Amino acid sequence: MSGWEKSAVTLATFLPAAGAIVIALVPKSQDRLIRLLGILFTGAALAVGIAIVFGFDFGNHSGLQFVLNANWISTIHARFHVGVDGISLPLFELTFLLSFLCAVYTYKILPKPGRPKAFLALMLLLETGMAGTFIAFDLILFFVFWELVLVPMYFMIAVWGSANREYAAIKFFLYTLFGSVFMLLGFLALYFKSIPHTFDIIALQHQAATSPITKDLQVLIFAGLFLGFAIKVPMWPFHTWLPDAHTEAPTVGSVLLAGILLKMGAYGFIRVALPILPQAAKIWAPAIAILAVIAIVYASLACLAQKDLKRLIAFSSVGHMGFVMLGIATLTTIGINAAIYGMVAHGVITGLLFFEVGSIYDRYHTRQIAEIGGGMLQKVPKLAGIFAFTAIASLGLPGLAGFWGEVTALLSSYSPAQILAGHLTLFRVLMVFGGIGTILTAGYFLWMLQRVNMGTLPDRWRDDPAIVDVRPVEWIAWAPLLAGVLFLGLYPRIVFGTTSEAVSALVHIFGH
Repeated sequence: MSGWEKSAVTLATFLPAAGAIVIALVPKSQDRLIRLLGILFTGAALAVGIAIVFGFDFGNHSGLQFVLNANWISTIHARFHVGVDGISLPLFELTFLLSFLCAVYTYKILPKPGRPKAFLALMLLLETGMAGTFIAFDLILFFVFWELVLVPMYFMIAVWGSANREYAAIKFFLYTLFGSVFMLLGFLALYFKSIPHTFDIIALQHQAATSPITKDLQVLIFAGLFLGFAIKVPMWPFHTWLPDAHTEAPTVGSVLLAGILLKMGAYGFIRVALPILPQAAKIWAPAIAILAVIAIVYASLACLAQKDLKRLIAFSSVGHMGFVMLGIATLTTIGINAAIYGMVAHGVITGLLFFEVGSIYDRYHTRQIAEIGGGMLQKVPKLAGIFAFTAIASLGLPGLAGFWGEVTALLSSYSPAQILAGHLTLFRVLMVFGGIGTILTAGYFLWMLQRVNMGTLPDRWRDDPAIVDVRPVEWIAWAPLLAGVLFLGLYPRIVFGTTSEAVSALVHIFGH
């Protein structure tokens, strides 16, 4: 293996952190330079990420690529073990794309009270934490990256958020920290029960196949991991921090929170909980599926009751991640492939929706649907058209990105893994309720569009010079996501073809 292959994922992951350090050393007065550095370092990380895609051997079914496995903390046998496979690659690349587009957006549009130096440094540090979570194959390293995202996001909400930002930031921090404590206890239990003791995820997967932990202990450890991952997803009933955090976060914070952070929890289930604790996964799967479908239906009903545009989009994320967790709970190749595709599609679509809601707020200075009053198609037709296109993609229209993840997750729940054969009726009932959730999703999105885009433009907005159509920087930041929504819908194989072999190897342990 060449030096490039060993260092590529590490370089891509830590370039943003290096950028945060550089920005911290630049004087505050150099406002334009700071914003350019944000674009430069996120762009450099994206460029390395793209090079990794071109260097990735999609025909290699043997496991990890671009591997670096070096001594780190020898006292506790923790190693700096990183790499990518078909499961992590799409989410790794999505992290760099959204972070770069956020930096581009921030070049012209920065949330109050300004302070681009602090804001961009935190955003770059957040990018390193998010990217690192998807390439870490040591549980301690995974935990370090997992926790790294907590502090930057806390300050982004607490300093640059809306009126109730302090409450939302503290709620986000406490919920996530609470889950992380139990997740860490689960990691320590895995370490002490492994022979020889190890935090290495690949080694723990092999041990699960050859000398598994007793079933009762697996169930207990899975409970700890479940709390950590489920809060981050977030699954119902651990979701209550999300609408507050999204509503109060600045636009860029909401984009990254919805686009990447929520995926870390679902990825944790796929990467750590299922393959290392397969017997517990079988026992927990029906409960996870039930909670997932409750989230789908509950979030749809909650969206119908929302008056705040941003809060509506936030609740929609709870429902969409419900489809992701339903796919994971089936323990099938189809279901887990659907989950990963759903995560990528949700990141692209909902990230774009939060960009658009942020721009609507910049113009109207309100997120209240009743105060906007309709008529956006008359006043800002391009912005209204893009908003309608993205909302229709989110409701799952065939041919756009939102369709394949939802329909495939529902398809997988009709025929879950053989080891779940005793719960076949349950999963098929859940499939029906999930299908009802898709109808409700279409209902709340179309009703939202009717109240915001359609109708007569209120007189108070008619001659307001601040309400302008899409700006050039918005076109630049949104164009790749608009193209992604269409491309993923028309050619879903770009994700399914990447993930299928790695997922097949993972679910082989369940015999399906």
